[in-house]
Amino acid sequence: MNTETKICQNCKKNFVIEPEDFNFYEKIKVPPPTFCYLCRAQRRLAFRNERKLFRAKDAFTGKDIFSLYPPESNRKLIAKEEWYGDSWDAMEYSREYDFSKPFLKQLFELDFDVPDLNLNVSDMVRSEYCANASELKDCYLIFASQKTEDCLYGTVVDQSRDCIDNSHANQSERCYECFWIRNCYQCYFSIRSMESRNLYFCRGCVDCNDCFGCVNLRNASYCIFNKKYPKEEYKKEIEKLKLNTISGIKNTREQARGFWDTQPSKYHQGLRNLNCTGMYVTDSKNVNDSFLIREGEDLKYCQDMQVPTSKDCLDVSMWGDKTELCYETSGSGTNAYNLKFCWDCWPNVRDCEYSMHLRSCSDCFGCVGLKKKQYCILNKQYGKDEYFKMVEKIKKQMDEMPYVDKKGRVYKYGEFFPIELSPYGYNNTIVSDYFSITGTEAKEQGYQWIESKHGKYDITKKASELPDSIGEVNDEILEEIIECEKCKKAYRILERELSFLKKENLPLPTLCIECRQDRRLNDRLKLFLYERPCMCAGNTDETGVYKNTAVHIHHKDSPCEEIMKTGFSPDSPEIIYCEKCYQQEVY
Repeated sequence: MNTETKICQNCKKNFVIEPEDFNFYEKIKVPPPTFCYLCRAQRRLAFRNERKLFRAKDAFTGKDIFSLYPPESNRKLIAKEEWYGDSWDAMEYSREYDFSKPFLKQLFELDFDVPDLNLNVSDMVRSEYCANASELKDCYLIFASQKTEDCLYGTVVDQSRDCIDNSHANQSERCYECFWIRNCYQCYFSIRSMESRNLYFCRGCVDCNDCFGCVNLRNASYCIFNKKYPKEEYKKEIEKLKLNTISGIKNTREQARGFWDTQPSKYHQGLRNLNCTGMYVTDSKNVNDSFLIREGEDLKYCQDMQVPTSKDCLDVSMWGDKTELCYETSGSGTNAYNLKFCWDCWPNVRDCEYSMHLRSCSDCFGCVGLKKKQYCILNKQYGKDEYFKMVEKIKKQMDEMPYVDKKGRVYKYGEFFPIELSPYGYNNTIVSDYFSITGTEAKEQGYQWIESKHGKYDITKKASELPDSIGEVNDEILEEIIECEKCKKAYRILERELSFLKKENLPLPTLCIECRQDRRLNDRLKLFLYERPCMCAGNTDETGVYKNTAVHIHHKDSPCEEIMKTGFSPDSPEIIYCEKCYQQEVY
């Protein structure tokens, strides 16, 4: 089939459907989408609250519980022990299918009736204030993570321990304020680095130790701004930087990041890939236009599939863990197979469509909250032959009587759940990390916007009044309510946090945990991809800031002619090199 250009019914821009996309749609028997891939991603991510916790009442016991759903969602919420218990059965909420009403209207009426699980967690030990996580021990405010111990404040912190304030950290220990690191030990304020230890403010370093403010180094040690020092001299220079003080960290952060901008970045932030495009893709094959993927194969338009492995999927957001042949799903994984238009279905869910919160089910259509069921529609049990006949009738009716939202967008069979039916506010979900819009803009596009209610606290100390050096801090700080220097909201220092900072000889933070999270996410690129030329101009980059250290294969007197698809926008300050030019400068 040939390439086809369509107009997105959401953003009204042209988008292209490639022949390989059509082949996939034919394989799983779905029609081509009517939303472009970015609008599809935005819609799915609006169904993912990753890290916002709300207080709620258990619908069964009346007890206070924490929940991922804001009160405005009006959902019935129950705790994990009850949701997985035998005291209730979601089949009790079953209903006859009504061919006089749109399917999606009936599905979401069912969703309002069936009790929802308050938090997505499993196998947790003393980690009550975490969500979307499994196998955590002694963690606090850790989200979207697994197999991690003794960590505070972070997202996607996997198989790590004793880390604070990190995002996308894997197999790391004693790290602080880092983004996209793996196999790191005692690394601080560093990004996109691997197999390293004792780094401060480093970017793109691999197998390095004892470096400050360095970029793109390999197998290096005792370097400051990429300059090699003798070991004892390095230690003396580091002492001069006063990295145990607030003022020292603020000054060196600015210097280091200024140096970062003088060094080239690889157009694609990933390693050990074959035929891949997108950003933050590693150990993958044939993964294209995707974002934050580990060990994926034959994926396209996918995001945040960081739990290996995923295979043969299009338009899937969140999770992984042996996910295969899925399309337009959000928050579904762990042995998921042939899921279409599903949300929060895990583990071992197969051959299901338009369903939510399923566990170990197969062959279900339009179901909510079922466990270990098969051949169900709107939570009603059917015989096998009758089930398949009904499903075909409903799909036909979805085309003849589609759901039309308040903005006039039409949802026939083949589209994910409507934007306006998300139980979350736009600003409560992960979508706001990727598509930054105002509350007014969100409402204009049909999303909800729900402001979280914060407790009122009497500020006892401003961030500017904190002791400069960690050596000056005593246990009295644990009683202080501190005003964030950016958003002016209150935060506190926990005993475990203070112990960590003293052990690592790091100063107190002057930002609240939300502002620290935002600062880390600012180092992460968005989902947008741009076609642009390599900035290597021969002897230097095209701006003249960086002087090449090697003669490139396109020769020193001529610019590189490689055209790249990259997440770095043309107006970004980074110097962007293609793979070949970058390798000649780094390896």
